[in-house]
Amino acid sequence: MSVALAPSLLSADFSRLGDAARACEDGGADWIHFDVMDGHFVPNLTVGPIVLRALRKATRVPFDVHLMIEEPLSTLDQYLDAGAARVAIHVEAEPHLHRFAQHVRGRGVNPGVAINPGTALASLDEALLFVDFVLVMTVDPGWGGQAFIEGSLDRVGRLSEMIRRAGSRATIAVDGGVGPDNIAPLVRAGARHFVAGASVFSDGDVPGSIRRLREAAGSAGTLRA
Repeated sequence: MSVALAPSLLSADFSRLGDAARACEDGGADWIHFDVMDGHFVPNLTVGPIVLRALRKATRVPFDVHLMIEEPLSTLDQYLDAGAARVAIHVEAEPHLHRFAQHVRGRGVNPGVAINPGTALASLDEALLFVDFVLVMTVDPGWGGQAFIEGSLDRVGRLSEMIRRAGSRATIAVDGGVGPDNIAPLVRAGARHFVAGASVFSDGDVPGSIRRLREAAGSAGTLRA
């Protein structure tokens, strides 16, 4: 089972982000994930495009950018210019998702839509036809290291069925509390891309943590549904 892993720098040592990015590359990460927060849409303030631009020099791994901000279209191009290869904005923050997707795809970048745990999946109905991926939050966004919300596995399964019925080519990404203990069930439910923060950076062995996540994901084909 092929999956993509995107370590989140939110859980890395912010005084050594360049080293963290290089460790992700050494571990074979598919993406490096940036949690962009503005202190308004979510209760935290993190990085901006200047950080992406600086770290673009530190690694060849593509950047996966999650904009947890109000009015994301107003600063979107700054993140595209800084090297984003994938960008997700929230369905709760931006009504013009089609305009966003067209613009991002025109820049050669994959557009995605993110959804909070308390937002109905039905809000994605039309967006499934023009985004490349859906980022399912399995924690309340704002802080790293939170526990996986119970019921999220079923939510991913229902979204997978929605995508199938819509005839969409969108893939499912999951962000929040992802670790070796739950990644295989999430793969079976239909997720293919995984953002992992604490489970990658907590023990200091980033390549080893990425390897264990990938091995756990690979066991999905041998586990019962």
